Amino acid sequence: MTDDTPKTLCVFTPTFNRAYCLEDLYRSLVAQTLQDFHWLIVDDGSTDETRDLVEELASRGEIPISYLCQQNGGKQRAWNTAVQACNQELFFCVDSDDTLVPDAVEAILARWEEVRSEEDIAGIVGLDGTSPRKPLGTWMPEALRRTTIWDLYYKAGHKGDVAVIYRTDVLRRYPFVVAEGEKFIAETYVYFLIDDEYELAVLNKVLILADYRDDGYTSNARRVTRENPQGYIRLKRMHIERADTFLLKFKASMLYLVGYHFSKETMLDGIRKAPNPAIAALASPFAWVLALTEFQK
Repeated sequence: MTDDTPKTLCVFTPTFNRAYCLEDLYRSLVAQTLQDFHWLIVDDGSTDETRDLVEELASRGEIPISYLCQQNGGKQRAWNTAVQACNQELFFCVDSDDTLVPDAVEAILARWEEVRSEEDIAGIVGLDGTSPRKPLGTWMPEALRRTTIWDLYYKAGHKGDVAVIYRTDVLRRYPFVVAEGEKFIAETYVYFLIDDEYELAVLNKVLILADYRDDGYTSNARRVTRENPQGYIRLKRMHIERADTFLLKFKASMLYLVGYHFSKETMLDGIRKAPNPAIAALASPFAWVLALTEFQK
Protein backbone atom coordinates (compact mmCIF):
# COMPACT_ATOMS: atom_id res chain seq x y z
CA MET A 1 0.00 0.00 0.00
CA THR A 2 1.33 3.43 -0.91
CA ASP A 3 2.30 5.97 1.72
CA ASP A 4 0.09 9.10 1.60
CA THR A 5 2.78 11.33 3.15
CA PRO A 6 3.48 14.37 0.92
CA LYS A 7 6.48 13.69 -1.30
CA THR A 8 9.51 15.85 -2.05
CA LEU A 9 10.33 14.65 -5.56
CA CYS A 10 8.17 14.37 -8.66
CA VAL A 11 9.44 11.80 -11.15
CA PHE A 12 7.88 12.96 -14.39
CA THR A 13 7.64 10.64 -17.37
CA PRO A 14 6.37 11.80 -20.76
CA THR A 15 5.30 8.86 -22.86
CA PHE A 16 3.95 8.10 -26.31
CA ASN A 17 3.20 4.51 -27.34
CA ARG A 18 5.72 3.11 -24.89
CA ALA A 19 3.59 0.51 -23.13
CA TYR A 20 6.13 -2.09 -24.21
CA CYS A 21 8.88 -0.67 -21.96
CA LEU A 22 7.18 1.50 -19.32
CA GLU A 23 7.02 -1.29 -16.77
CA ASP A 24 10.83 -1.45 -16.66
CA LEU A 25 10.88 2.09 -15.30
CA TYR A 26 8.09 1.21 -12.89
CA ARG A 27 10.12 -1.68 -11.46
CA SER A 28 13.12 0.59 -10.93
CA LEU A 29 10.91 3.05 -9.04
CA VAL A 30 9.46 0.35 -6.83
CA ALA A 31 13.03 -0.75 -6.04
CA GLN A 32 14.14 2.71 -4.80
CA THR A 33 15.85 2.70 -1.42
CA LEU A 34 13.96 5.89 -0.53
CA GLN A 35 10.32 6.22 -1.55
CA ASP A 36 9.99 10.00 -1.12
CA PHE A 37 8.66 10.57 -4.64
CA HIS A 38 5.50 10.65 -6.72
CA TRP A 39 5.41 9.28 -10.28
CA LEU A 40 3.62 11.62 -12.69
CA ILE A 41 3.00 10.22 -16.17
CA VAL A 42 1.84 12.46 -19.00
CA ASP A 43 0.58 10.39 -21.91
CA ASP A 44 1.08 12.38 -25.11
CA GLY A 45 -1.86 10.85 -26.98
CA SER A 46 -0.77 7.19 -27.04
CA THR A 47 -2.75 4.79 -29.20
CA ASP A 48 -1.35 1.61 -27.64
CA GLU A 49 -2.19 0.02 -24.25
CA THR A 50 -0.49 2.71 -22.15
CA ARG A 51 -3.61 3.76 -20.24
CA ASP A 52 -4.56 0.18 -19.34
CA LEU A 53 -1.00 -0.57 -18.27
CA VAL A 54 -0.72 2.49 -16.01
CA GLU A 55 -4.09 1.77 -14.42
CA GLU A 56 -2.94 -1.76 -13.67
CA LEU A 57 0.38 -0.56 -12.22
CA ALA A 58 -1.39 2.01 -10.05
CA SER A 59 -3.80 -0.64 -8.77
CA ARG A 60 -0.88 -2.53 -7.23
CA GLY A 61 -0.48 0.27 -4.68
CA GLU A 62 3.31 -0.01 -4.52
CA ILE A 63 4.11 3.62 -5.40
CA PRO A 64 1.92 6.73 -5.83
CA ILE A 65 1.12 7.30 -9.52
CA SER A 66 -0.75 10.09 -11.29
CA TYR A 67 -1.73 9.77 -14.95
CA LEU A 68 -2.64 12.60 -17.31
CA CYS A 69 -3.47 12.21 -20.97
CA GLN A 70 -3.33 14.97 -23.58
CA GLN A 71 -3.58 15.35 -27.32
CA ASN A 72 -0.32 14.50 -29.04
CA GLY A 73 1.87 17.61 -28.98
CA GLY A 74 5.39 16.43 -28.19
CA LYS A 75 7.55 15.97 -25.13
CA GLN A 76 7.94 19.66 -24.29
CA ARG A 77 4.20 20.31 -24.21
CA ALA A 78 3.88 17.24 -21.97
CA TRP A 79 6.61 18.76 -19.76
CA ASN A 80 4.67 22.04 -19.48
CA THR A 81 1.54 20.10 -18.49
CA ALA A 82 3.47 18.16 -15.85
CA VAL A 83 5.13 21.23 -14.30
CA GLN A 84 1.73 22.87 -13.84
CA ALA A 85 0.30 19.69 -12.30
CA CYS A 86 3.27 18.94 -10.05
CA ASN A 87 2.71 19.32 -6.29
CA GLN A 88 6.24 18.35 -5.23
CA GLU A 89 9.21 20.61 -4.46
CA LEU A 90 11.51 19.00 -7.03
CA PHE A 91 10.86 17.92 -10.61
CA PHE A 92 12.86 15.13 -12.27
CA CYS A 93 12.19 14.16 -15.89
CA VAL A 94 12.88 10.47 -16.51
CA ASP A 95 11.99 9.25 -19.99
CA SER A 96 9.84 6.19 -20.57
CA ASP A 97 12.75 4.15 -21.94
CA ASP A 98 14.99 4.95 -18.94
CA THR A 99 15.34 3.33 -15.53
CA LEU A 100 16.78 4.63 -12.25
CA VAL A 101 19.62 3.15 -10.25
CA PRO A 102 18.25 1.81 -6.93
CA ASP A 103 19.54 4.68 -4.77
CA ALA A 104 18.85 7.53 -7.22
CA VAL A 105 16.09 9.19 -5.14
CA GLU A 106 18.07 8.77 -1.92
CA ALA A 107 21.18 10.35 -3.47
CA ILE A 108 19.23 13.24 -5.00
CA LEU A 109 17.48 14.15 -1.76
CA ALA A 110 20.66 13.81 0.30
CA ARG A 111 22.41 16.29 -2.01
CA TRP A 112 19.33 18.51 -1.92
CA GLU A 113 19.46 18.72 1.86
CA GLU A 114 22.97 20.15 1.52
CA VAL A 115 21.93 22.98 -0.82
CA ARG A 116 18.21 23.55 -0.31
CA SER A 117 18.73 26.80 1.58
CA GLU A 118 20.89 28.32 -1.19
CA GLU A 119 18.51 30.52 -3.15
CA ASP A 120 20.76 30.73 -6.21
CA ILE A 121 20.69 26.95 -6.64
CA ALA A 122 17.87 25.83 -8.97
CA GLY A 123 18.40 22.12 -8.51
CA ILE A 124 20.84 19.26 -9.05
CA VAL A 125 22.69 17.85 -12.04
CA GLY A 126 23.76 14.21 -12.08
CA LEU A 127 24.62 11.71 -14.80
CA ASP A 128 23.06 9.33 -17.27
CA GLY A 129 24.90 6.07 -17.71
CA THR A 130 24.89 2.58 -19.15
CA SER A 131 25.55 1.14 -15.69
CA PRO A 132 25.87 2.61 -12.18
CA ARG A 133 29.65 2.70 -12.67
CA LYS A 134 29.76 3.88 -16.29
CA PRO A 135 28.40 7.29 -17.36
CA LEU A 136 27.41 7.80 -20.98
CA GLY A 137 30.28 10.24 -21.34
CA THR A 138 32.63 11.60 -18.72
CA TRP A 139 32.37 11.83 -14.95
CA MET A 140 31.98 15.30 -13.49
CA PRO A 141 35.23 17.17 -12.73
CA GLU A 142 36.19 16.12 -9.20
CA ALA A 143 36.34 19.61 -7.71
CA LEU A 144 33.14 20.88 -9.33
CA ARG A 145 30.44 21.51 -6.74
CA ARG A 146 28.13 23.85 -8.63
CA THR A 147 27.73 24.81 -12.27
CA THR A 148 25.39 25.89 -15.00
CA ILE A 149 24.55 23.53 -17.85
CA TRP A 150 26.35 25.82 -20.30
CA ASP A 151 29.52 25.97 -18.18
CA LEU A 152 29.47 22.23 -17.56
CA TYR A 153 29.69 21.49 -21.27
CA TYR A 154 31.54 24.48 -22.70
CA LYS A 155 33.95 25.36 -19.89
CA ALA A 156 34.36 22.21 -17.81
CA GLY A 157 34.41 20.03 -20.94
CA HIS A 158 31.80 17.50 -19.85
CA LYS A 159 30.69 14.93 -22.42
CA GLY A 160 27.48 12.89 -22.39
CA ASP A 161 23.90 13.27 -21.22
CA VAL A 162 23.02 14.52 -17.75
CA ALA A 163 20.14 13.97 -15.34
CA VAL A 164 18.73 17.29 -14.15
CA ILE A 165 16.41 17.90 -11.20
CA TYR A 166 14.91 21.36 -10.79
CA ARG A 167 12.90 23.23 -8.20
CA THR A 168 9.35 23.09 -9.51
CA ASP A 169 8.69 26.73 -8.70
CA VAL A 170 11.65 27.73 -10.87
CA LEU A 171 10.44 25.63 -13.80
CA ARG A 172 7.03 27.29 -13.68
CA ARG A 173 8.74 30.54 -14.65
CA TYR A 174 10.42 28.98 -17.69
CA PRO A 175 7.92 27.01 -19.80
CA PHE A 176 8.93 25.53 -23.13
CA VAL A 177 7.94 27.56 -26.17
CA VAL A 178 7.15 25.17 -29.03
CA ALA A 179 6.52 26.63 -32.48
CA GLU A 180 3.09 26.21 -34.03
CA GLY A 181 3.04 23.10 -36.19
CA GLU A 182 6.08 21.63 -34.41
CA LYS A 183 6.42 19.20 -31.52
CA PHE A 184 9.98 19.50 -30.27
CA ILE A 185 12.64 21.81 -28.93
CA ALA A 186 15.59 20.43 -26.96
CA GLU A 187 15.52 20.51 -23.16
CA THR A 188 18.55 22.79 -23.17
CA TYR A 189 16.27 25.62 -24.31
CA VAL A 190 14.89 25.82 -20.75
CA TYR A 191 18.18 24.84 -19.11
CA PHE A 192 20.02 27.78 -20.71
CA LEU A 193 17.30 30.23 -19.66
CA ILE A 194 17.60 29.04 -16.07
CA ASP A 195 21.40 29.25 -16.34
CA ASP A 196 21.06 33.02 -16.70
CA GLU A 197 19.81 33.29 -13.13
CA TYR A 198 20.77 30.13 -11.23
CA GLU A 199 23.36 27.40 -10.83
CA LEU A 200 22.94 23.67 -10.17
CA ALA A 201 24.47 21.57 -7.42
CA VAL A 202 26.67 18.84 -8.89
CA LEU A 203 26.05 15.21 -8.01
CA ASN A 204 28.83 13.10 -9.52
CA LYS A 205 26.76 9.94 -9.71
CA VAL A 206 24.91 7.97 -12.37
CA LEU A 207 21.20 8.37 -11.64
CA ILE A 208 19.54 7.32 -14.90
CA LEU A 209 20.31 4.19 -16.90
CA ALA A 210 19.58 5.23 -20.47
CA ASP A 211 18.35 2.84 -23.15
CA TYR A 212 17.89 4.79 -26.37
CA ARG A 213 15.19 3.09 -28.43
CA ASP A 214 14.86 3.18 -32.20
CA ASP A 215 11.63 5.20 -31.86
CA GLY A 216 13.12 7.87 -29.57
CA TYR A 217 14.30 11.44 -30.15
CA THR A 218 17.99 10.61 -29.68
CA SER A 219 17.99 7.90 -32.33
CA ASN A 220 16.20 10.19 -34.78
CA ALA A 221 17.93 13.50 -34.10
CA ARG A 222 18.35 14.51 -37.75
CA ARG A 223 14.74 13.77 -38.62
CA VAL A 224 13.58 15.65 -35.54
CA THR A 225 15.58 18.68 -36.72
CA ARG A 226 14.03 18.53 -40.19
CA GLU A 227 10.52 18.33 -38.72
CA ASN A 228 11.06 21.03 -36.06
CA PRO A 229 13.25 23.71 -37.69
CA GLN A 230 11.89 26.69 -35.75
CA GLY A 231 12.73 25.06 -32.45
CA TYR A 232 16.18 24.17 -33.76
CA ILE A 233 16.79 27.74 -34.95
CA ARG A 234 15.71 29.16 -31.59
CA LEU A 235 18.02 26.80 -29.69
CA LYS A 236 21.06 27.39 -31.89
CA ARG A 237 20.53 31.14 -31.65
CA MET A 238 20.85 30.73 -27.88
CA HIS A 239 24.15 28.91 -28.48
CA ILE A 240 25.45 31.75 -30.64
CA GLU A 241 24.47 34.38 -28.07
CA ARG A 242 26.14 32.50 -25.21
CA ALA A 243 29.30 31.40 -27.04
CA ASP A 244 32.46 33.23 -25.98
CA THR A 245 34.87 32.03 -28.68
CA PHE A 246 34.86 32.42 -32.46
CA LEU A 247 34.88 28.64 -32.97
CA LEU A 248 31.77 28.11 -30.81
CA LYS A 249 29.99 30.98 -32.55
CA PHE A 250 30.95 29.59 -35.95
CA LYS A 251 29.74 26.04 -35.19
CA ALA A 252 26.50 27.31 -33.67
CA SER A 253 25.94 29.65 -36.63
CA MET A 254 26.41 26.74 -39.00
CA LEU A 255 23.76 24.65 -37.22
CA TYR A 256 21.47 27.66 -36.85
CA LEU A 257 21.51 28.02 -40.65
CA VAL A 258 20.80 24.31 -41.09
CA GLY A 259 17.52 25.02 -39.32
CA TYR A 260 16.72 27.72 -41.87
CA HIS A 261 17.32 25.25 -44.70
CA PHE A 262 14.42 23.15 -43.39
CA SER A 263 12.18 26.09 -42.47
CA LYS A 264 9.85 28.19 -44.61
CA GLU A 265 12.56 30.82 -44.81
CA THR A 266 15.99 30.67 -46.48
CA MET A 267 19.56 30.65 -45.28
CA LEU A 268 19.83 34.23 -46.56
CA ASP A 269 17.02 35.12 -44.14
CA GLY A 270 18.97 33.37 -41.42
CA ILE A 271 22.13 35.29 -42.17
CA ARG A 272 20.25 38.57 -42.08
CA LYS A 273 18.62 37.72 -38.72
CA ALA A 274 21.68 36.12 -37.13
CA PRO A 275 23.21 37.56 -33.94
CA ASN A 276 26.45 37.92 -35.92
CA PRO A 277 25.66 38.11 -39.66
CA ALA A 278 29.33 38.14 -40.68
CA ILE A 279 30.06 34.85 -38.92
CA ALA A 280 26.82 33.39 -40.27
CA ALA A 281 27.85 34.31 -43.81
CA LEU A 282 31.19 32.55 -43.34
CA ALA A 283 29.40 29.47 -41.95
CA SER A 284 26.73 29.31 -44.67
CA PRO A 285 28.59 27.08 -47.22
CA PHE A 286 29.29 24.52 -44.49
CA ALA A 287 25.67 24.70 -43.30
CA TRP A 288 24.45 24.06 -46.84
CA VAL A 289 26.64 20.95 -47.16
CA LEU A 290 25.51 19.65 -43.75
CA ALA A 291 21.85 20.19 -44.60
CA LEU A 292 22.21 18.19 -47.82
CA THR A 293 24.28 15.36 -46.32
CA GLU A 294 24.34 14.63 -42.57
CA PHE A 295 20.87 16.07 -41.91
CA GLN A 296 19.26 13.89 -44.57
CA LYS A 297 20.02 10.70 -42.64
